[in-house]
This record gives sequence, C-alpha cells and structure tokens, in this order.
Amino acid sequence: MSINLELPKKLHVTIDQAHQAAAEIFRPISRKYDLREHDYPVELDTLASLYDGLAETGQAGAGADGGRSQKKAKPEGEGAVVNGGNMQSVLNVMETSWGDVGLMLSIPYQGLGNSAIAAVATDEQLERFGKVWAAMAITEPSFGSDSAAVSTTATLDGDEYVINGEKIFVTAGSRATHIVVWATVDKSLGRAAIKSFVVPRDHPGVEVVRLEHKLGIRVSDTAVIRFDNCRIPKDNLLGSPEVDTKKGFGGVMQTFDNTRPLVAGMAVGVARAALEELRRVLDEAGIEVDYDRPAADQHAAAAEFIRMESDFEAAYLLTMRAAWMADNKQPNSTEASMSKAKAGRVVNDITNKVVELLGTFGYSERLLVEKWARDAKILDIFEGTQQIQNLIIARRVLNKSSAELK
Repeated sequence: MSINLELPKKLHVTIDQAHQAAAEIFRPISRKYDLREHDYPVELDTLASLYDGLAETGQAGAGADGGRSQKKAKPEGEGAVVNGGNMQSVLNVMETSWGDVGLMLSIPYQGLGNSAIAAVATDEQLERFGKVWAAMAITEPSFGSDSAAVSTTATLDGDEYVINGEKIFVTAGSRATHIVVWATVDKSLGRAAIKSFVVPRDHPGVEVVRLEHKLGIRVSDTAVIRFDNCRIPKDNLLGSPEVDTKKGFGGVMQTFDNTRPLVAGMAVGVARAALEELRRVLDEAGIEVDYDRPAADQHAAAAEFIRMESDFEAAYLLTMRAAWMADNKQPNSTEASMSKAKAGRVVNDITNKVVELLGTFGYSERLLVEKWARDAKILDIFEGTQQIQNLIIARRVLNKSSAELK
C-alpha cells in the first residue's frame, strides 16, 4: 500500500492552532493542575469554544463528531487524504499532548466517547449526539482488557432500555455531558449481544460513585459510575439494534479502530516533548548529536537520543498510517493496534530514559519530565494494554480467531 507522507496543507492549520494552545495554555498550567488533582481547569472553557468554532468551519481539530460531518475533500491522486477527520484528530491530539496529555483529555467535547459515536452512530444519531461531550465506559470491576466480558445489562422494556451495572476508570466520567456505555442486551448470546449506548450523565439512575487518585494524568478525572435501573430511549443504542451472532461484536469493537490511533497520537506527543527537552539540555551541555557519524562513536547520551528518536519516528509513522487508512475507508484494525502498541512502548521507554539521563533534574519537579514519565504509563494501558495489542496483531498476521489464539 502506498501512502503520501506529506500532510495536506489544510491540516497545517490544525497543527498550528493546537500547538499554540499547547504552548500558551497547557504548558504554563501543567504543573499547577498536576498538584491540584480533580480541580477542573477553567482555562479550558475558552479553548473549548475556540475549538468548536474552528471545527464548524473545518479549520482545526475534528470536532465532537470525530470529523465525520466534515465534507470530503476532492482526491488529488493516489495517496491523497480523502476525508481528513481522523488525521485532524490525531494531529490535534499529538500537539495538545505535547503540552499536557491530562489537559488534552479534559477538553470539553473532545472525549473518547465522541470517537465511539463517530465510529458506529447512524446519520440520525450523529445529528443528535454529534455535539455532545461524551466519555466512554467499558471496563468493569470484574474485568480489564477482555471487553467481551461485559456484564452490564441493557434490557429492552417497551420503547426504553433499562441499564444496570458498574463501570470503572471512566475518563472524563464526572465532567462529560454524556457517557457511551458498553452493555449486553442478551447474556446468553455472548459477545455478539454487546452494544454501546449513549446515556446523559445527569440522568436518573446514573451515579458518579467516586473519582480515582492516579499516578499520572491527574488533572483528568477518572470516575467510577453506577447505573441503577437507568432508562434511556431505545434509539440511544448506537448503530444497528440487531444482534448478529456471526459478526460477533465487531460493531462496537470498530470503536477501537478510531480511538487506538488517538491514544497512539497522545503517546507520540508526550514522547516528542521529552525528546525535545533532552535535546535542549544536551545542547546546553555542549553534547552534539551528529547524524553523519555512527551512534557508537558519539557521546553515550547522544547515542541514546538517536536511538530514541528513531523509535519515535516509527511510532509517528505507524500512527499516521492508521489514521490515513481510517480516512480512506480502509480496514485498519491491525494498523490501529500496531500504532497503539508501538507508541505506548516507545513513550514509556523515552520518558523514563530521559528522566534517567537528566539525573537529579529529571527526577525533581524543576522540569516536567518526571510528570511526563508518570503520564506515559497510562498510554500503554488504556484502550487495550500492550499485551492485548500484541495478541490482536498476532491473530491478524497469523489469521487466527480469538478461540484459536488466546
């Protein structure tokens, strides 16, 4: 498959706007909200209004609907980006995560649930839910990475579904206006009966039980949410209500084809921030990074920088490829998992190594690198752990089913 690595000119606006927000809004308040866990960053309200206006005109970001409502650009030859919504989202995430990934996850109307809506909603549902701020609730106390083990139930009663269950580790769960909830409509049918539902957070039967205290991304609220006989209209079920036992739960799993490249983009942004900080310190110390000489013939810190930078470039390209394929309606489940696996591994390696190379400065709060190392860990966990991504990739490459390769 050929791919044009030159970004379309229209996407440079996204990069410029997002980087400006990251540099002028996120970085200055990054440490402040890391130390004030669960405080809402009021500085983001103005930013949310700006993003909403830019998304309306297609100038930046992808909007709350993941860019799906934007008009398709006219193809300009082989490898041209047909839509750009996923690319815009990923580039926006990369730049804002360079500023602060926790703050990026706190931007109103840019939640992971919005990507779920963009992935599987009907056109009518997109019209209804395209402008909400949606969190995504999958994980439960009884399971982590095995999404097929969902036990939250959605029982059809007349024109309503009644949802019962508990979700944990819901990013933006106490702040988002809506929650995309994974639930089973019939436990006897297994994973095929798992569907996703849009539930208003401020709705009878929805209770935010508590907020988690975390290692990283402290500014981002992570909630435990309980659903107790929560009644919602039956047309809040995203996509088709039909249960297809042959297809399994591919419909809701399609969500990950959109969200995993986004998480990879977050990892790429944080990794770049750490690399740039290391390069700045190396320059100040008079340590040259020479790309015309073998790494083995250079200062040990320079050699490490070159190694990490090459890994960073690989993660970036895999992420862009997954987004490009999504925009061009090409199946990208394998590539989405590849980008998530690579970027998650790379960001943890880079941030921890930068802390190590910078010594006491890296370990102290004088710089942000220790915070980036803490933030990085979650990027290799949520939206599917490293082990889960490797398992998915192996199944795709070896053409094995989940029953054949566990």
